[in-house]
Amino acid sequence: MRRLEGKTALITGAARGIGKAFADAYVREGARVAIADINISRARDAASSIGEAALAVEMNVTDQASIDSAVAQAIDGLGHIDILINNAALFSAAPISEIERVDFQRLFDVNVSGTLFTLQAVARHMIERGKGGKIINMASQAGRRGEPLVAVYCATKAAVISLTQSAGLNLIEHGINVNAISPGVVDGEHWDGVDAFFAKYENKAPGQKKKEVGAGVPFGRMGTAEDLTGMAVFLASDEAKYIVAQTYNVDGGQWMN
Repeated sequence: MRRLEGKTALITGAARGIGKAFADAYVREGARVAIADINISRARDAASSIGEAALAVEMNVTDQASIDSAVAQAIDGLGHIDILINNAALFSAAPISEIERVDFQRLFDVNVSGTLFTLQAVARHMIERGKGGKIINMASQAGRRGEPLVAVYCATKAAVISLTQSAGLNLIEHGINVNAISPGVVDGEHWDGVDAFFAKYENKAPGQKKKEVGAGVPFGRMGTAEDLTGMAVFLASDEAKYIVAQTYNVDGGQWMN
C-alpha cells in the first residue's frame, strides 16, 4: 500500500521547484493535492501535468483573505486537508549597511507571517474536523546560523524553526504533528537569482558562487528538489506520528545537530 493512500494535501508555492516535486511525490504515494501558488496560471499548468489527483488554487500568503479563500477552495475540492506543506518563500541578500526596510518586511511577510497564518488557517480546519493532521514547514540551513550577506533571509528561517517548535508543542494535543525540513543548497531555477546576488556583492562571475557552493557540500554536489521528497513523504505519513516540533536537515552533510 502506498504511504499516503487516501490522504489530501495543500502545498504552497507548489507550481514549480521544490513544491512541485513534493506534489508529484505525494500523488505517487496515493495522495490528492491542492497546488497553491500566487501565479494561478502556473499552478494550473502544474496541476494539469500531474492529472486528476491535483487541483490548482490561487494563494497569496501575504493576504489573509487569499489564504482563507485558498484553504476553503482546497477543502471544497479535496473534501478536507490532512497535510499542509508551507513551502512558499522568498530570498534576498545584501550587506547589513544596505538592507532596506521594504525588503525586510517583504521577506518576513512571506516567509514568517505567510507560514504562520497559513498554518493557523489549516490547523483550525484540522481541529474542527477532529482527525488530526500533519503540517510541514520549510526551514533552511540558513536558519541554523547567520551569513554575512543573508541576514534577513537567515532571520526568517530561524523564525520558521522557532515557530515549528511552538506550533508543534501547541497543536499536538489535537493530534496535529508540526515539523520542518531544513534543506541545504538546492539547485533549481531560484538559484539563478541567488547566484546573481553573490555575483553583485562578492564580485564573482555568473555561476561561480553556485559552483563553489556545490563543491563545498560534503555529499559532493548541490541538492535537488527530489532529494527532499523522501523526508516530506515520511513526515506526512503515519510512520512519523510520534515526531513533534522537530526540524530535520536534508542537506548532504552541511549541518549537524
